[in-house]
Amino acid sequence: MTDTLQTAGLTDEALRELAEQAGRELEDASASDILAWAAGTFGKRFCVTSSMEDAVVAHLASRVLPGVDVVFLDTGYHFEETIGTRDAVDAVMDVNLITLTPRQTVAEQDAEYGPKLHDRDPDLCCALRKVKPLEEGLTAYAAWATGLRRDESPTRASTPVVGWDEKRRKVKVSPIARWTQDDVDAYVAEHGVLTNPLLTDGYASVGCAPCTRRVLEGEDARAGRWAGRGKTECGLHG
Repeated sequence: MTDTLQTAGLTDEALRELAEQAGRELEDASASDILAWAAGTFGKRFCVTSSMEDAVVAHLASRVLPGVDVVFLDTGYHFEETIGTRDAVDAVMDVNLITLTPRQTVAEQDAEYGPKLHDRDPDLCCALRKVKPLEEGLTAYAAWATGLRRDESPTRASTPVVGWDEKRRKVKVSPIARWTQDDVDAYVAEHGVLTNPLLTDGYASVGCAPCTRRVLEGEDARAGRWAGRGKTECGLHG
């Protein structure tokens, strides 16, 4: 296991090589082992990000690194159920919940760009309310974990368990990348992990309320996000 003191001074190129090597070596490792590698390698310079669709990765990480930072983006457009899930995670899990917010409130954004920017220019709305706040919020970290899974959509099919985030120049860890929805459901049931109530109300993927709908039978989990707009990702992951 790499010592955290040794990684603190590594260049971006060295971190990239470390991430790519770990991605190869940990491809068949368990989610817990992947997170243990990240915690042991980066210590407090490692965090988990969560959309509060469920708290599976936060739960896994809290068992490996109690008190781990869990970063949540409050865009100002979330469902009440999502905010409730965040508050419940903060109350019952051994994590340090950090909520990031955009520089502008929704009202301030409406005043500058006009109302319902998410309908007119969803890419810009995501950039302002998600991408930029996350970039600023991750400044203190060298590595971050996500809940990305390869089975969620074709755009995520090649997600590495450990890779290099070129946009933010950080190591990106996706410990459940190889999991299926059945794996997630089994872990939730075994450990009583908190999940967003919307997942039992027809939503397979939960984002901002104005840009999220229930999925239809046969659709992939991401089909309810920005439906009909030719958009599949918010920019956080590609």
